[in-house]
Amino acid sequence: MPPIRDIAVVAFAQSDHLRTTDELSEVEMLIPVLHAVLDQTGLKTSDIGFTCSGSTDYLAGRAFSFTMALDGVGAWPPISESHVEMDGAWALYEAWTKLLTGDADTALVYGYGKSSPGSVRDVLTRQLDPYYVAPLWPDSVALAALQAQALIDAGVTDEPVLAGVASRSRASAATNSHAQLRGSVAQGEYLVRPLRVGDCPPVGDGAAAVILAAGERARELCERPAWIRGIDHRIEAHGLGVRDLTDSPSTRLAAERAGAFERPVDTAELHAPFTSQEVVLRKALRLGQEVRVNPSGGALAANPIMAAGLIRIGEAAARVHRGESDRALAHATSGPCLQQNLVAVLEGDPR
Repeated sequence: MPPIRDIAVVAFAQSDHLRTTDELSEVEMLIPVLHAVLDQTGLKTSDIGFTCSGSTDYLAGRAFSFTMALDGVGAWPPISESHVEMDGAWALYEAWTKLLTGDADTALVYGYGKSSPGSVRDVLTRQLDPYYVAPLWPDSVALAALQAQALIDAGVTDEPVLAGVASRSRASAATNSHAQLRGSVAQGEYLVRPLRVGDCPPVGDGAAAVILAAGERARELCERPAWIRGIDHRIEAHGLGVRDLTDSPSTRLAAERAGAFERPVDTAELHAPFTSQEVVLRKALRLGQEVRVNPSGGALAANPIMAAGLIRIGEAAARVHRGESDRALAHATSGPCLQQNLVAVLEGDPR
């Protein structure tokens, strides 16, 4: 069945993504972003019908840490609120389904993460199979290197191509004032072969927020809404040994269900924290050279854990808002080696 309501992203805001924000709590980092996204629409917190957030307690090191972030939203008088222990892109999916039901006309979605206090490479091992893989402590970079080496061994890519992905991404980020890494960045030494420093995302802190609105309410709040024409997410097997790391069938299926292959897109914001993952995603999403990929710089320029996927949707929507894109694809991922993937297709009204 087609959606019974048209739903759009009508506003997007993000923080400046920094290597460390020791002087700020999660709430203090989030509040300016929430104010900025509400100011774009003229809405107040009391005007929002549903609020949904994405974050992880593993970064904060304490249970139910997301409840503290509600201080930035304002939970009194009582609000309709939910949370996902995932990237904010999945919080957006939940908010989208909420608006489809007709229970709300507007939704505030945000994601945030402070990666600087600990070792992200070690924290992310908690995503792994707890019986056979996690006890070995293969960190996120080592697993990404396995995927990169599989692609090289299969003849799909090579190290100069990966270096080109890094160079293009960070050159594109030169015009992104929020990016953590901008302009020319050296590839540097190997972290885990065949991945060099430049093939990997920066560790940093950041937050992002979007506002969704349904039907005519979206047109009241935004001159050119970014309509969500399709959105879907799929997951692959937990065991890395039963997957083909050179391909991403879950991304392809999510894109198919979201309608991404029905007509060409002109822009794609891909959540590819490692250069080798962009190679996999381009193939799965059938993106040709005519598609502008990661004009914001992507996750190689700024990768705040639990917000980077939502930022991809926000960046794609912002280009639609500005008239720089008519049909954009946004992608978010979670888990090792592109285990779980979400794809959204955004369109603007005809010019």
